[in-house]
Amino acid sequence: MKGRSLLVLSIALAALPAAFAQTPLNPGQIQPVTYKVVDGNKVDNGTLLGWRTWRALACERCHGAQQEGLVGPSLVDAFKTLDKNEFHRTVFGGRVDKGMPDFSSSQMMQKNWESLYAYLKGRSDGKIKPGDLQAMDVK
Repeated sequence: MKGRSLLVLSIALAALPAAFAQTPLNPGQIQPVTYKVVDGNKVDNGTLLGWRTWRALACERCHGAQQEGLVGPSLVDAFKTLDKNEFHRTVFGGRVDKGMPDFSSSQMMQKNWESLYAYLKGRSDGKIKPGDLQAMDVK
């Protein structure tokens, strides 16, 4: 009996990080989307981290190198209305029926999803140009 209880507890604890990552955010806790961009390709460190996450997770395979859409939808268009809550639900739950994987097990996504959101929002707003980005000069 004691062994069975430990097994159940172990399984519950192992599932906790994934369940936590998929929990919808409380709208009162959401910070506004902030990104800084100069000359279309020089961005703040957080936004640069979001772009690096985009590249590392190979999101362009489905959403296109310029976020214009391929087999997945255009994120330039989607981010005109997509809020952080819906983005969080999508990346941490996926839309498997439409081919969107669940990234809840990705530590990179867990750490950088807000930066990725900021990068994609900047692309959608037309402030961040497609292509390689670099860090802003810190003064």
